Formats: sequence, structure tokens, C-alpha cells
Amino acid sequence: MQHFEQVCRSAGVKITHQRMEIFRNVAQSGRHPDAKAVLRGVRERMPTVSLDTVYRTLWMLTDLGLITTLGPPRERARFDANLSRHHHFVCRRCGLVSDFYNDAFDELQLPESVAAIGLVETTHVAAEGVCRACSSQSEESQPTTPNERRTS
Repeated sequence: MQHFEQVCRSAGVKITHQRMEIFRNVAQSGRHPDAKAVLRGVRERMPTVSLDTVYRTLWMLTDLGLITTLGPPRERARFDANLSRHHHFVCRRCGLVSDFYNDAFDELQLPESVAAIGLVETTHVAAEGVCRACSSQSEESQPTTPNERRTS
């Protein structure tokens, strides 16, 4: 929680009880909860918290670098008709998704500990970063605060 408070203060973000509880819920869970699971957990201590507050706080925590997301960015499902073995580069700024091919990734050997979790049917590598178009934009056109980076 010290790290949470330090990051919030340095970013000028107000530390509220709701924000602390939402962060605590995610940090203490080993199950990578979705927003509705976070809501259920937080409502045990704060019955009046709304799903909207949970979503806004989770995205703020993501923008601050305190948590990260898994799956589709910002709840936007993406569709792909390319059924050949391939992987994806995802731009964290503009949302660009681009295919790439790599034989080593196709033959990725998973550790034995994965078998204890379940039967793997397919593997997929997603490289996340900033595309060339976004990285070549001038510093003047780049957002200056985490909340300005949000695209939705």
C-alpha cells in the first residue's frame, strides 16, 4: 500500500478510501479478477461502491502503472480471420493490432507446471508496446498526464 500511496501522490491523484480498497482487492487476489469480481470483493466492505467507480478506478490504476490488464484492451474485442499460426503486436497508445510470424514462438515449450493448471490447446504471443507511428509523433502532441492517454 505504501507504493500505491507514493505513486498516487507523485501523480497528484487523490487517495480515497474507495481507490485504496479497489487496489487492495486486486493486489491481494491471485486470480486476475475482472471488474465485476473486484466489485463483489469491495462491496463486502463498501456496499455502496458502484461498478462505474470500479471501472474508472481500475483504468486510473492502469494509467498510473500500478496494475496491468489481460485480454482485450478497454473491453474492445478484436476479431481475426487469419487462422494460420501467427502472433500479434499491440500498440498501447492507438490500439493497432498487427500480425507477425515467428517459428520459435510457434514451437514455444511451456513449463511442466502449466500441465497442473490445465490442458493447453494453443499458445499465442502478444507483444505489447508503442507502434512506429505513435513513437514518431512529436513530444508536443503526446499527452502529458496519464488520464489524457486514455482513448475511451
